This record gives sequence, C-alpha cells and structure tokens, in this order.
Amino acid sequence: MRSDDDRLPTLAEAAAQIAGRRLTSTELTKRCLDRIEHYDGKLHSFITLAPERALEAAARADRELRDGKRTGPLHGIPYAVKDVYDTAGLLTTGGSRAFLGNIPLRDATAVARLNAAGAVLLGKLATHELTYGGVDKTLPWPPARNPWALDRDPGGSSTGAGVAVAASFCLAALGTDTGGSIRVPAALSGIVGFKPTYGRVSRHGVMLNSFTLDHCGPMTWTVADCALLLQVVSGYDANDPASADRPVPEFSATLGRDIKGMRVGVVSHFWQRDLPADAAVHDGMAAVLEKLRELGADLREAELRPLADYAEPKVIIQTPEIFSLYGEDARDRPELFGPKFRNRIAPGDQIKAVDYVRAQQRRSELIRHMGKVMSKFDVLVTSGAYPAEKLVDVAAQSRLNKTEITVPFSVTGFPAISICSGFTANGLPLSMQIIGRPFDEVAVLRVADAYERATPWRSHHPRL
Repeated sequence: MRSDDDRLPTLAEAAAQIAGRRLTSTELTKRCLDRIEHYDGKLHSFITLAPERALEAAARADRELRDGKRTGPLHGIPYAVKDVYDTAGLLTTGGSRAFLGNIPLRDATAVARLNAAGAVLLGKLATHELTYGGVDKTLPWPPARNPWALDRDPGGSSTGAGVAVAASFCLAALGTDTGGSIRVPAALSGIVGFKPTYGRVSRHGVMLNSFTLDHCGPMTWTVADCALLLQVVSGYDANDPASADRPVPEFSATLGRDIKGMRVGVVSHFWQRDLPADAAVHDGMAAVLEKLRELGADLREAELRPLADYAEPKVIIQTPEIFSLYGEDARDRPELFGPKFRNRIAPGDQIKAVDYVRAQQRRSELIRHMGKVMSKFDVLVTSGAYPAEKLVDVAAQSRLNKTEITVPFSVTGFPAISICSGFTANGLPLSMQIIGRPFDEVAVLRVADAYERATPWRSHHPRL
C-alpha cells in the first residue's frame, strides 16, 4: 500500500528549491506523474496526459538552469490546463466527443506565456462538456470526483483543475470562469481559485462559452502560488478583442503585509437572505469575519443587488452566446454531443435580440452599482460556493441556470478569489470569496494571503 505522504511542495517552495539546485524539474515532474498514475484512476482529473512531452520540457528546463538561463519562478514548474485551452500538437476536446479530432497548431496565449516562462505542461484537465454540460455520464470520460470524498461533486466546469491541484497532481492549473467555473471547483476542492478582472488574462486560443462573460484564471494550493501564476499569464493581447491594455502590477508585492485598517465590506445578505445557507456556512463565515477583525480589518456591512438580479441577465446573455458557437452543430449532429449539453443549449436561439440588448444594459447598470458600493471599501467579502453535494444528485440535475453565489462577480467582471475557510463536520471544504475593484487584484491577494497565513487550513490535505 502506498501512503499519501508524497505530496508536492507548493509552487513557491518548488521554485525556491529549483533555483537553489536542491530539486530538478525532472525530479518534480516525475513525482507529479507518479501521483497521477497511482491516484487519478479514481479521481479522473485528466482527459489527456502527456508524460513524454512533460519529461522533455522538464529536461530542457534543467539544461537551461545549468546554463544560467532561469526565466523566473515558474521555470521547471509542472502545471496543467482545463481542456479548453489550445495546446499545439496536443488534443483539445472541450470535454466533448465532437472535438475528439481537434489537434491545435498553436498554443493559447496563456499557455504560450507559461511555456515561455519555463513551466512544464503535464496535460489537459477534465471539464464539463464545452463548460456547459454539467455532470454527464454519457461522455467518453467518467466524471471527475472530489478528492475529499469520492461520492461528492468536485464542482465545475473547471472540474479537473480543482481536483488535480487538491490531489497534488500538479503545482498549478488554469481554469475558465463564466459564472463561477473557477471559484466553484476551487471551493469544493478546498483550493485557491482566482477569477481576475475581465480582460486581465487573454482568452485567445480558448474554447469560449460566453464572449461577454468568460474569464481565464489561476487555480493553486496557496494564495502566493496564485499570484505567481497570475503574474505570468496577465497582460494585453491584441488577439483577444476583450483584452485590457492595462499595466500589470507586481501581484506578490503586498503578500506578507498586514491588513490593519483595510476597509472590508461584508455582503452577508448573499448567504443569509438571497441564497440561505446551512448552519455550517453561517458558522464558517462568522469565524471568517472574526478572524479578519483580529487581523485589524475595518468590517462594515455592504449591500449589493439581490443575487437574482445578477442571475437573470447572465442567463439571457450567456445562452444565445454559447448557442452561436455550438448550437447549429449540436442540432445537425446531435450524436456528437451529450444530452445535457444539447438540452441546455437548445433555448439559445429563442431569446429575442431586444431582450439580449436589455440584459446587456442591465449588466451595465449592475457594474455601475457595484462600483459605487465598492468606492467605500478596499475589498468585499462573502461566502464562496456551498459545500459539495452528492455527485449522484448533481448528475441527476438537468437545470443549469440556478442562482449561484459566484455569479455577481462574473456578470460585473470584478476580480474575485475563492479560498478555503475551514471544513464541515464531515470534512468537506468551506470557502469564502474576496472581491476587489476592477484591476485591483493586488488588494484581493493581500487580504486573501493575510487570512490564509493566519489560519491552519493549508495544512489540511485530502487523503487519497
């Protein structure tokens, strides 16, 4: 029997070890591949694993390091990406049978930036079909499972990313987020997931769900690791029309500092009234707020629009946008798409143009209102996604567009991070979200890091 004592170092720890010649990229990559071989047969986090390619990249990183050519903290670091990111010469399926022959010629911009930084790509991670199909057992790959409890949902649609980081298969991953698809699996798998400001990270070469709402972002074990990954993938890209031409700050600059005097707005009505949570979430958030007070933050209540006000325009915007990408193909070749995806995408051509325009206008008003509220605070805090449900129950659900506590910050495009904030009595992760002003990811990371360092949750790992 193998013991689960071979977990990986954090990204920051591994970067220091590699830089100090105490660890090679090849050694680290082999450890990742070994863990995947032994444990992923139950978790199903990978769709495509590329061990030979990864070991070649690791050997190259080691040679460059010996030649004095270290490219930065990600040099030699093994990572993986949600299987919607184009990877040159490596299958990119979007979790759909319809794309089993899709071998891109070029890398997505975010992947290219990571590779240029010396990172080592391990493979492609599980996703709900085209980020929209939910848990569907009719697909060519079995549904991924939660590493904290195999009978529980790991969240989606960046499913494999959450599982792989939590299970210590890779040191970092990239996901995408339309309404919570980075933050929900991060919450349910007990890791860090950051949806940066809309436009901060290029989506060029990524299979989209919604042009208006999609974000790319990092998923890691710690906040410090998240900042390092975000540093590399951020920045303007002319190939993405939504990319923001804004300066990229040093995201790690304020990590380790205290948060005394920082103004924190508490959006308690989200988990207390709008989407009433159970006692575990209430107790968990009470402990979060007490810890932030102990750290010197100035906490005050903040009132945003009700959750339902964000959910309605999100559905009206997202549904026709994803239908425009895949709807006609799914109608003409239904055998290539899962039944959940087909059913969920079907209403996309029934939404009137006038309703779409009004939803976009409503979205603009919600952005203005959130900006007005945030002018009084440095960050907002609210609950993250609620603890994982039984996987069988989630698989049985046909409805997709239910109200989610993550949706408001996708609709407005404000940066939002999900971090672990404790555990339920039966060992499932709890989570919180921290939200910042547009392009002020630094403040979000500062508060998240301070909370993380003041709590014991990063010492808790799933027993595989």
